[in-house]
Amino acid sequence: MTDRKFTQADLDAVSDTPELTAQQLAAAVPFDQAFPDLAESIRRRGSQKGATKVSTTIRLSPDVVEHFRAGGRGWQSRIDKALRQWVAERGAG
Repeated sequence: MTDRKFTQADLDAVSDTPELTAQQLAAAVPFDQAFPDLAESIRRRGSQKGATKVSTTIRLSPDVVEHFRAGGRGWQSRIDKALRQWVAERGAG
């Protein structure tokens, strides 16, 4: 695959889509709210080929859990990432 560079003139020559108005932008909603069924079908994953993580139970401070949950879906994965980073910085021993 090649990295093609397009100029603004190239884009202007093929674009016939008008810019959105302030009213249209104000009325815009997130994709998952506009098309919830489609968003869910895209989000759904197939079956896992092999266990990549271990199910466990740990106790965390409420403020820590609240911080990660505030970020929305994937909060447990973000905790995993933070813990992996901590282990990497200190060594695995």
